[in-house]
Amino acid sequence: MVADPVMARLRATGGDGGLAACLRLRSTVMQNHGLRTLFSHARVARLATVGADGLPHLVPITFALAGEVIYFAVDGKPKSTRKLRRLSNIDATGRACVLVDHYDDDWSRLWWVRVDGRAEVLAPDDGRIIAGLAALTAKYPQYHQAPPGGPVVAISASAWRGWSATTA
Repeated sequence: MVADPVMARLRATGGDGGLAACLRLRSTVMQNHGLRTLFSHARVARLATVGADGLPHLVPITFALAGEVIYFAVDGKPKSTRKLRRLSNIDATGRACVLVDHYDDDWSRLWWVRVDGRAEVLAPDDGRIIAGLAALTAKYPQYHQAPPGGPVVAISASAWRGWSATTA
């Protein structure tokens, strides 16, 4: 089983570092600070978009959170095509949903965080590209040697939702 870095940090610190608070709930709905912390520490997410034709599309992405903006970029990993449906869907609808989650065979450790927002493929001269690439490079060491060269997408968070099986 591949270790989840959020849960590994939680276990290693005995709850230090603010991550223990991420799993505390008043009920089954998580607090906003905890949602953002769990979300920002996740290494991979799932991006959901819908095209103008109404068909859903779901793909894994690497991402970085900077304030209330989620950035991802098309990088050099092999793709089946350079005309990516995620980008055309964002151009068509301007909407996206990003999900991170943690699975464990101990179901008391399950959690998920979902962010809905307004998405846009940034124009090549948009100043936010620099902020997005800086956030991505800071999070993923792989981008130090091979920074993403494709389009950068910014998703402005409009709604945060989450759930955790743990109450303490």
